[in-house]
Amino acid sequence: MKVGMTTTIPVEAVLAAGHTPVDLNNVFITSPRASGMVADAEADGYPHTSCAWIKGIYSAALQDEIPTVIAVTQGDCAQTHAMIETLSEVGVQIIPFAYPYDRDEELLRVQIERLCEKLEVTWEAAEEQREKLRRLRAKVAELDRLTWREGLVNGRENHYYQVSCSDFNSDPGRFEAELDDFLAEARGREPFEGLVRIGVAGVPTIYSDLYEFVEGLDARVVLNEIQRQFTMADCLDCDLLEQYRRYTYPYQLAGRIEDLRRQIELRRIDGLIHYTQAFCFRQIQDLLLKRHLDVPVLTIEGEGPARLDARTRLRVEAFVETLEARQRH
Repeated sequence: MKVGMTTTIPVEAVLAAGHTPVDLNNVFITSPRASGMVADAEADGYPHTSCAWIKGIYSAALQDEIPTVIAVTQGDCAQTHAMIETLSEVGVQIIPFAYPYDRDEELLRVQIERLCEKLEVTWEAAEEQREKLRRLRAKVAELDRLTWREGLVNGRENHYYQVSCSDFNSDPGRFEAELDDFLAEARGREPFEGLVRIGVAGVPTIYSDLYEFVEGLDARVVLNEIQRQFTMADCLDCDLLEQYRRYTYPYQLAGRIEDLRRQIELRRIDGLIHYTQAFCFRQIQDLLLKRHLDVPVLTIEGEGPARLDARTRLRVEAFVETLEARQRH
């Protein structure tokens, strides 16, 4: 059975139960008619001022006839609650999952246990699946190292393979074979050296050409913050519970800031592009990122699936030029 996901959840439980995980975000944003999917949701009554990702997830679930959706009701988008009610109305089974705001160990344990119970799988089976995935996650972590340390992988490629770790493109075996082929090809490349090293923070961008534009300005994207979290690379030897406790995205912003500080120092990042989604509460967190990080931060906002607009391109170009000038002096 296909099991949809509104964001990263303990996918090990889904795989252990013999189901096919489907990250509905990826179905939406990789569709050739992503804008049409947003329009479909609006035709069904979704307001224009609701998040495009939420509208895309809704349409993706209906388009792919997903019978069951695991919805993160705490730790992700506040609009998920209303969206899953509209899916439930048309017969989609909803399994709620909530990340405790304060990373409480017992509360998270209860949530994972309930998820396993709903999927009719044991915790032990989910742990076995986590161990099976460890090698694959380690390979994606190696790809990330080839990005920031070796200069052999570009920002778009880094984004794709890391963001795919939410559901492993619905088939871990096939995904691993694709990854192996890519790593072999990447290791034979000449390193790319950009004058400026850029990190991209925030939810994965809805813009289709951000990476190509940035790296066309003699800059290198050496960090994708949230996508890296999807890989669980910081906890390859942890058990299932600790793995999802260390995952920063659903919890307090302080954990993300601490992680960003480490990565900025490790990867020698010159400046950060913080992507925010229109009509998202996480836009408010931008002021805290700028307050607590010691590198220049450019905030850009996207609404629907599209290429970078002219104003945003100018702002990104000016930001990179400013960082280049700082480097020369």
